[in-house]
Amino acid sequence: MQLAQILDKRKSCRAFLDRPVDPQLLRSIITKAARAPSNGNLQPWQIYIVTGTALASLKQTTKQLVDDKVPLQTPEYQVYPKPLKDVYDQRRQEIGEDLYRVLGIPREDKQKRRGQFAKNALMFNAPVGMFAYIDRSLSYGQWMDLGMYLQSVMLLCQGHGLATCAQGYWTFFHATVRQATGAPDDLMLACGMAIGFEDQDAPINKVRSSRAAVEDFAVFID
Repeated sequence: MQLAQILDKRKSCRAFLDRPVDPQLLRSIITKAARAPSNGNLQPWQIYIVTGTALASLKQTTKQLVDDKVPLQTPEYQVYPKPLKDVYDQRRQEIGEDLYRVLGIPREDKQKRRGQFAKNALMFNAPVGMFAYIDRSLSYGQWMDLGMYLQSVMLLCQGHGLATCAQGYWTFFHATVRQATGAPDDLMLACGMAIGFEDQDAPINKVRSSRAAVEDFAVFID
């Protein structure tokens, strides 16, 4: 598959099959993604892969916290600025409405919407949970580097027939995740990523997020 096709096919998968991922393939992807560029070759990404009973335990613990309506943990960074400019807020709301529409969940059904959102805690049934950390001493440039690493992982996964979903959601459970990963305190959890095989029959996976026209974000200067 050509890179352009892989880029076009990549999406956030929100329903996975109960099918394991070959550990050697997973290790290969995580290794090859490290060819991503980074400022000064710092390679700031710190990656924890959680599978098997460890992932099952993390999912169970997080789901129980959600079910018990335990207050979310204070995130260590602001996922969205407040207020969010209208143009960005509109895009965020649009994808949310598209997802709930395909599931047949109306705006007024708050309980079902919360139930769907809570599926994040189960990583949408994915058999692999990847958690990306970054050293607290680093800055914006290294967060950019981490983003390029994560994109490399997602594209490599897509090229090998695996689906992914990057989840900022886990910053609201960073302490719970740290119990599972054992990451040292000098590392900050940036995000989680669900990895596995897409459930192609799941309606929610039919959603394809829109993209702004190139004229809206690019300036070409001769």
